[in-house]
Amino acid sequence: MIVTTTPTVEGRPVAEYYGVVTGEVIIGANIFRDLFANISDIVGGRSGSYERALGKAREEAFSEMEEKAAKRGGNAVVGVDIDYEVIGQNGSMLMVSVSGTAVRI
Repeated sequence: MIVTTTPTVEGRPVAEYYGVVTGEVIIGANIFRDLFANISDIVGGRSGSYERALGKAREEAFSEMEEKAAKRGGNAVVGVDIDYEVIGQNGSMLMVSVSGTAVRI
């Protein structure tokens, strides 16, 4: 499936629009506590474990969005937006959300 932040796919006209599709993943605070338990993973102000967790959450959100697009008959998602939000009591969770328009090209 083609997934792009642009409103079109160059050279591939949109034949059908199927509407907005989304994917959301929420990571709880416990995962962050566990990730930072091993302080030796933090080098130069970056945490490899933290980055991997965020990457996995983003991949899951994209997969969910792509599945929804395919169920509607789409073979691409255009105009994709990616957001990260801190939610919950005292910012105890992180939400990764993606949205775009399911289309058939």
